[in-house]
Amino acid sequence: MSQFDVGGWAIEVDEDGFIQEPEKWNEQVAQALAKTEGVELMSERHWKLVNYLRDYYAKFGIAPMIRKLCKETGFSLKEVYELFPSGPAKGACKVAGLAKPTGCV
Repeated sequence: MSQFDVGGWAIEVDEDGFIQEPEKWNEQVAQALAKTEGVELMSERHWKLVNYLRDYYAKFGIAPMIRKLCKETGFSLKEVYELFPSGPAKGACKVAGLAKPTGCV
């Protein structure tokens, strides 16, 4: 495990950069994690996706299937990749402070 510094806080992350202490997640942490994924500025569209992922995870304890994510947010898969170039699992879930999705390489 390594640490990721955000605003004077040390956040523990795994080898892929997923935070290990989800209770420390906040918008500042999300913005810092987004930069590690090549997203310099979090737009309203980024936040819509991140907030959907967080809400879904809070209800069900897992990340949603990509088909469900696209259907419920109104984003096409192409738009998801435009927002988070490394994809919904690696990029968007990481920024949302979720655990690394099963099968995520």
